Order: sequence, then structure tokens, then C-alpha cells
Amino acid sequence: MDLNLKSKVFIVTGGSKGIGEGITRALHAEGAHVVIATRSEGAVTEDLITELTTFGAEAIAVYGDLQDTQNCQLAVEQAIAKFGRVDGIVNNAGMNDGAGLEAGPEAFRKSISLNLFHYYDLVHFALPWLKKSHGAIVNVSSKVALTGQGGTSGYAAAKGAQLALTREWAAELLPFSIRVNAVLPAEVMTPLYRKWLGNTFSDPDAKEQEIVSKIPLEKRMTTKKEMAAMVAFLLSDQSSHTTGQFMSVDGGYVHLDRSIT
Repeated sequence: MDLNLKSKVFIVTGGSKGIGEGITRALHAEGAHVVIATRSEGAVTEDLITELTTFGAEAIAVYGDLQDTQNCQLAVEQAIAKFGRVDGIVNNAGMNDGAGLEAGPEAFRKSISLNLFHYYDLVHFALPWLKKSHGAIVNVSSKVALTGQGGTSGYAAAKGAQLALTREWAAELLPFSIRVNAVLPAEVMTPLYRKWLGNTFSDPDAKEQEIVSKIPLEKRMTTKKEMAAMVAFLLSDQSSHTTGQFMSVDGGYVHLDRSIT
């Protein structure tokens, strides 16, 4: 199946690590140019770019904390300066920072800033170019938006808001044939997930096995490659009549009957 992504240009936030890296690799494998918007300067990003650019399509990094609105604008400006167009946005950057009810108002507001505002800012600055390309937007949310988790009010609120924005933007951008969808990962092993296991539990391996045992399909975690495949599909012409949808790529973790596990 040809996704028709060759030579198209996508901005992927948090695109050098975890799920974001998987998305970057998937898009690049389809021949797309990728602008990685990240605050993670260093070998990981540079090595990834060096590796990707040896295969034909190009990848560049724009460094800066996306909580600073100017860095969102810079990512778009750099994409235009390098490639002259933007065909899609993947809003992915963020983290579960554990800002629960007891953390207090300041921690809650910081969590919202970390996980939500840049989703809006980046799309705002890219909008004129997305209108020209009839582009697509994919918001990476989380199963926490649907299920809750406990002890993470800020993250949950931000992830729920991302789903609301997905539907709102899908409606607002209909006249421009810009499609907007969301993907909802559940249990995906990433560096942040591994760090959470190690910092939270005395026996992280046992906890991982406990989690895996509750995933209906094949009793395993979703891979970042599987997440990325869904994102690439939603950005592609093969999903040309799909908008305003929430796609759970989770092995049935959220929606299947718990009696199965």
C-alpha cells in the first residue's frame, strides 16, 4: 500500500525519543521529510538525524522547549525555510509528570503547560501552510484521557483536552480539507515508561509482567512501531475520509471486557 507520503513534510514534536522516534522513523521510511521539534539536544537526536539522512529523505531538528510559544513558531519557520511547505503536524511531546490533587495548583498548571498548550500553538502557526497543502494533524493523547489513572490530574486534564481539540479542529478545518485525528496509546515501552517503572516500584520487572498480563491481545505491550504505523496511516491519503476520530492502539487494553484478562 502506497501511503503517498514521499517528499511531504511533517513536524513531529518530541520526535527523537520513544513514540515520537517511532513516528519519525515510520514517516521517513515512507520517503517523507521530518522536522523534529525537541528540547532534547545531544547525541540521540543528532545520531538519529545522521542515520535517517543517509536514506534519501531529509530530517532536521529544531531545538527548544515547546512551552515557549516562540519555539513552536520557530519549528514552523524552520520547516518552511528548509522545505517550503508543511503537510502535517504530529503533536506528541509531553510526559506524565504525576501532578495529582495533592500536588497543588501550581503543579497542576505546570503540567497543563507541559502537555497541552504547545499542541494549540504549533497548529496555530502551521495553519496557513496546512491550508495550502490540505494537510493532516494527529494528536497523540493517552488512554488516561478515557480511563483516568489516579495521581495525575494535570496529565489527565491535558490528554482529555487534546481529544476535545481533535474534534473541535476537525470541525473547524472541514472547509480546508484538513483532517484531524488522535491516537491513544496505553502501555508502550519507552524510555520514560522504563524510568517510571524503575523509580516507582521495588521490583520493576514484576510490575511490568503484571501490567502485560492485563493486555488482552497477546499479553504484550504495544510497540512504538505499531503506534507509528497508525500515525503514518492517519497522515496519509489512504485515510482521506477519516477525521475527528480517536484511535486506540492498545491490544484491546481499554475497550475489551476485563474478564478476558
